[in-house]
Amino acid sequence: MDKGVVGVVGSGTMGRGIAQVAANVGYDVILNDVSDDLVHQSVEKLQRDLTRLVEKGKVTPEGRDQLLSRVRTSTELGDMAAADIVVEAIYEDLEAKKRVFARLDEVCPEGVVLASNSSSLSILDMAMATKRPENVVGIHFFNPVPLMQGVELVCTIMTSFHTLEAARQFSESLGKKTWVAKDAPGFLSTRLMIPYLLDAIRLLESGFAKKEDIDSCCVLSFNYPMGPLTLSDLIGLDVLLNIANGMYASFKDPRFAAPILLEKMVRAGQLGRKAGKGFYDYS
Repeated sequence: MDKGVVGVVGSGTMGRGIAQVAANVGYDVILNDVSDDLVHQSVEKLQRDLTRLVEKGKVTPEGRDQLLSRVRTSTELGDMAAADIVVEAIYEDLEAKKRVFARLDEVCPEGVVLASNSSSLSILDMAMATKRPENVVGIHFFNPVPLMQGVELVCTIMTSFHTLEAARQFSESLGKKTWVAKDAPGFLSTRLMIPYLLDAIRLLESGFAKKEDIDSCCVLSFNYPMGPLTLSDLIGLDVLLNIANGMYASFKDPRFAAPILLEKMVRAGQLGRKAGKGFYDYS
């Protein structure tokens, strides 16, 4: 299966997941980060994840090895010149993302789709850091990327029809289902999700209910796969706080105001699953 080359900028949880699903269906992947240590750690984590799937009988050893053979590492954004589509998946900082897009604009051939995996930041601001804003689009995957079926396509006032369709075709080639959202803070998914998560934290903060009861209520009453506090831990409480603060700054809507408990937990380094402790203890 030769489907072309996908560039992924950022080798964290999301970038690694995007690389995995792309390589799994036959794309060659260039996985980029700022240092050899970061990108090699990411590939090692991917190898461990795939080995666990082999042990469970969900992937063959040959399938694992073929997938890994399609992923090559990079620490230079200039390597993205070989990609047919590039997905930026670095941390949620607009200025950092704009610098990435400006550099991609310099090195990528004309017509290459430049996409951001941002969950809340302005895609247009990233696009205007380039000389080809019509080629920039949001392709918002969800965590964990290999399991979640939805992809949110974010269209700016500059995104061309061709770019949007290319993003849709790419997403669907990964086995995902898509919808289109406007380029406004939080898009569609995050604008729905953030008030839900923050309300759950406020209920806990006020002493209205125990964390286990809040989560059990949502799982057992609404058939959600996990409760809001467990989901917050999975997302990362620092990520949740950054998104909430950004959306509150845009809308001045109290639904997006971060609870004091969330701010204190982030200051204390209790960031959720990735830190070993958040609302729950993962140590």
